[in-house]
Amino acid sequence: MSSHPLPRICVIGDELVAGVGDPRGLGWVGRVAARTAEPRPEFYQLAVPSETTSGLFGRWESEVDRRWLPEADNRLVIALGSADVAADLSLARSRLNLANILDAAQARRIPTCVVGPPPADPEDAAQISELSAAFQDVAQRRRVPFVDTFTPLQPHEQWNADTASNPTFLPGQAGYGLLAWLVLHSGWHEWLGQETPS
Repeated sequence: MSSHPLPRICVIGDELVAGVGDPRGLGWVGRVAARTAEPRPEFYQLAVPSETTSGLFGRWESEVDRRWLPEADNRLVIALGSADVAADLSLARSRLNLANILDAAQARRIPTCVVGPPPADPEDAAQISELSAAFQDVAQRRRVPFVDTFTPLQPHEQWNADTASNPTFLPGQAGYGLLAWLVLHSGWHEWLGQETPS
């Protein structure tokens, strides 16, 4: 048995990270964890409902530092939602909040990836699309992997049917399965240094 600790992945974000609304209780993080090859990392889901990027920026380091081990392969997944739209944060502020998190993580040599916001209220579609594109630009400028969930899910019938049945537009079992599929097929295994399953 190896004396090296398993990789530790902190997934930080809003209620989507906790799988709220999933009747199976797995969310997308649980589904991704189940499909991640051995040695399977330890996953820590750090969710705050309706959190903006300002809130995320304020808490991420203290949250993850309590869960990581100095000798482990510690990794960070930033799972962004659309709360910045509801909170009327400017696009410049949203960009800066993410940039500050990524710059601090890179300074600490923490491997990081970003999962962008999925579609929510159809009335906010244009703003969420713009927010997602801004987040993607910030991540790509720093060569941080980015999973675009908005573009493929916005026209997706199953996603829209799933979220339309929830007054807060949260996904159910089908929607979380779609989110997990997008994460797993957007360089997840490569990011972990694992071979992509055939």
